[in-house]
Amino acid sequence: MSGRVVAQVLVRAVLVLLGVWSLTVVAPVAAAPSDAPFVWTEEYIPSTDGVSLHADVLRPAGLPADQRTPVIMTVSPYRSHTAYITTPRLEGGPSTENLPVDLFLQRGYTYVIVDLRGYGGSTGCPDFTGPGEQADVTHAVEWAAEQPWSTGRVGLYGVSYEGAAGAMGLATRPKGLAAVAIFAPVVDAYSYIYMSGISWRFFLQPLTNDGVIPADPGAALEHVTFSMTPGRPEDSERYRAAATSTPLGCYQDLVAHMQNPDPGDPFWRARDLIGAARGVEIPTFVGQGFFDANTRPYRVFDLWDALGPGEHLALFTQVGHRDCFSNCRATYADDISAFFDKHVAGLPVEVTAPRVTVGTPDGKYRSETQWPAADVHDVTVDLRTGSFLDPPALDSLEPYVWTLSQPLAEEQHLSGVATVRAKARGPANSTVAVALYDVTPEAKTTAITWGIAPVGPTGEAEIRLLAQDWRIPAGHRLGVRLSSTIPSVWAHPPTWATVSVEQATLELPVLTQRRQPDLGGVQSPLLVAALRNRTLGLDPSLLDTAAVTIDFPARTG
Repeated sequence: MSGRVVAQVLVRAVLVLLGVWSLTVVAPVAAAPSDAPFVWTEEYIPSTDGVSLHADVLRPAGLPADQRTPVIMTVSPYRSHTAYITTPRLEGGPSTENLPVDLFLQRGYTYVIVDLRGYGGSTGCPDFTGPGEQADVTHAVEWAAEQPWSTGRVGLYGVSYEGAAGAMGLATRPKGLAAVAIFAPVVDAYSYIYMSGISWRFFLQPLTNDGVIPADPGAALEHVTFSMTPGRPEDSERYRAAATSTPLGCYQDLVAHMQNPDPGDPFWRARDLIGAARGVEIPTFVGQGFFDANTRPYRVFDLWDALGPGEHLALFTQVGHRDCFSNCRATYADDISAFFDKHVAGLPVEVTAPRVTVGTPDGKYRSETQWPAADVHDVTVDLRTGSFLDPPALDSLEPYVWTLSQPLAEEQHLSGVATVRAKARGPANSTVAVALYDVTPEAKTTAITWGIAPVGPTGEAEIRLLAQDWRIPAGHRLGVRLSSTIPSVWAHPPTWATVSVEQATLELPVLTQRRQPDLGGVQSPLLVAALRNRTLGLDPSLLDTAAVTIDFPARTG
């Protein structure tokens, strides 16, 4: 290998040892390569800026070379011939791990896997969902639609960053794009790294499920390592040359931009896909887990709301950072097949999945026509005020500012995005973090959702919490905790100051009509572990000293 390749491999090895290479991306459960027989060819697709995109084209075995088929495409930074995400690939060839390649090959589709610029066998600089990568998705889809073996109709499928590529397709609307299915997608690169200017922490699995490494620069360094993956000896000379062609200046620019917490910076504005996708009518299947600690249940719901008229589907679950092939909904394979068969293959099939499927932590699922539902009522709660230190001494439950409801006379169902508006005194760069808890009669707490925002120069902070769909049983209490941060969730630089909250109001979206599960499903083992990780004890005295009376609406139905 050349000295440059050796240097890249060494850098990658060091990052792996430091844990950087496994911060933000977790492979879905039950990874397996494709078993369906296929004919594999490699192609190169011209994109903007002189970039050449590498594509692995998988055609069902036995088809004539010119027989036209519909196309499913995944556009990715993860699928080098040498490694899938962080897992070395000893067999080489196309990386089909954790893709529904078998499902669609058996249904007569061609499956195309395209490397984004700067990854795998593609040239260019990694662009973190920016204009370059958006152009890559456009050129890849339009190329596939124009091939003599294509019907001209292409569907995009992906999870995580591959889901982001699907969102890029919604934003750019390339010719031939017939449908998109995206799960746990990055739809706004800024909110993947920051919440209101505060860097998220990413977990260091399998060592811990707690956040350890700040997203800046962790996410940037991780994508640098993906981009540095060399080709295999049996790869073509063109592939191997592209795999080691990214100039070091590309990495420096990427890391520098991703460490800028200003959401108004042009780098971040160009990577907010929601505005560009607004009003899109391309049939879209959106999935997101409420306990996804990677892409998080945050702005994906803004994308869902932004979609225009169309035959869209949503699957909002509690299964984490993944799609729904296992430990989820038994009908998922049928649902995703029918979705693409109708909109991409053009078959006269019925899509029987409800418009919106919602899962709760007990593994139950229900159908909705929209989410949040039309009967959501915002309950206004005046929170208790007080002061806390920035930072808290430990990630424990005291001494923070708590508000606890009365024991609930009947079940209340949180469904949507809660918001807290607070007036506080403290340094402008100090923060107010809010966490909602389900509190049992035995004073055990389970964190439901959380959010953070800086105090800012005016002292008025608006904290938008992550979305959630959660039943609080009768006899339990709603708990709200104010603090400067949650150290395992955000990498907030401490101010070593006292923050005094002088007023705070919670807007809590709850369902007024009772819901019964009407769809099958199972509880994910990953969710059980996540709930265990979010459960702590509370000082029982707070059940009296921090109690307030909240006027919840009466439930009907």
